[in-house]
Amino acid sequence: MPFSSLGLSPALLRAVSTKAYAAPTPIQTLAIPPVLQGRDVLGSAQTGSGKTLAFALPLLQQLEQSTLYSPRRVLALILVPTRELAAQVGDEIRSLATLLPQAMKVTTVFGGVSINPQMMGLRSGTDIMVATPGRLLDLVDHNALTLSDVKTLVLDEADRLLDLGFAEEIERILALLPAQRQNLFFSATFPQSVQALANTLLRDPVRVDVLPNPQDAPDIQQRAIAVDPSRRTQLLRHLIQDNAWSRVLVFVATKHAAEIVADKLRKADIHAEPFHGVLSQGKRNQVLMDFKASRVTVVIATDLAARGIDIAQLPVVVNYDLPRSAVDYTHRIGRTGRAGESGLAVNFVSAETETHFHLIEKRHGLALPLEHVPGFEPTETEVTPSPGNGGIKGKRPSKKDKLRAAAARGTP
Repeated sequence: MPFSSLGLSPALLRAVSTKAYAAPTPIQTLAIPPVLQGRDVLGSAQTGSGKTLAFALPLLQQLEQSTLYSPRRVLALILVPTRELAAQVGDEIRSLATLLPQAMKVTTVFGGVSINPQMMGLRSGTDIMVATPGRLLDLVDHNALTLSDVKTLVLDEADRLLDLGFAEEIERILALLPAQRQNLFFSATFPQSVQALANTLLRDPVRVDVLPNPQDAPDIQQRAIAVDPSRRTQLLRHLIQDNAWSRVLVFVATKHAAEIVADKLRKADIHAEPFHGVLSQGKRNQVLMDFKASRVTVVIATDLAARGIDIAQLPVVVNYDLPRSAVDYTHRIGRTGRAGESGLAVNFVSAETETHFHLIEKRHGLALPLEHVPGFEPTETEVTPSPGNGGIKGKRPSKKDKLRAAAARGTP
């Protein structure tokens, strides 16, 4: 099915042609028509499936054709959870907007950098805002913009934005938006609790689920290796050197671990860099640029890197620490095996985390043999799991109840 069958304007079709997008992906085919009709949409599709264009193209057309269009009012607000994803989404929409006959201003704002240049850039207003929640609220508090004209709200990586970490910020933002608006929520995953919350924010939504086609599913080989926690860094170094891995993205649980593991790899003459939220935005940008250009072999990252970072031809992802939630497992390993490439995802499993890993396997329909690497056989024995959820993040109904209440006040 061509883009011309989706109801897009001639100007946008020319823009799509210029960008050399051959044909719409399944999420674009299913989502673009209802978005153009003004419907609320809840869209789910795997990472790398083209979700950004699924909302960007109809948003641009709505602005292009709106009789209510008035330049430099925030009519479309796109919220994302990380700075890197904000920059990526903003750049993609901006590149399309510049190809349209009607000039539109796309502004990207996020924390970690000075707010003053962002405030100055908003003096003449903007049409489309791509923002992380915290910096958006900072700009509102500084009277740099108003959200009273927003016609469409987009949550990209909606499951993360509707989870506990952003609950209070999203609640504040919802209270600033008009009650009558279009809502578009997109993500690769929608846990049941988050989906229930999303349903309270949407009005008669069109549900778009693009299930992975076995023929189109990412070609990712998944492995599980048993190892004692104290020997993980040595094992990681051995695997990198023994397999001659050219680039490796390693996920750890904490910022401190990212620094420590990167430092130990550097001492072994492996060019490694940490990547976490405490680093300045300039440093984070530089690490990603060097990694993409293969000037850095290993990036040791927190879950900050699990969402929205597109690194072409990344061959290996390692879960040095297992993700706390089965949902995050999907986002982590989705950094490899993108755009038709093959990839490898390696999980380090200790006696203490084996039960949690089996839960991840169960949630994803996996049954991976627990491998032993010669010279790194574990000596610790399996521990009795403590009562609870096995490490999966639990619910905090109080915050979600507050968010539901805010939605009830702000939407019909």
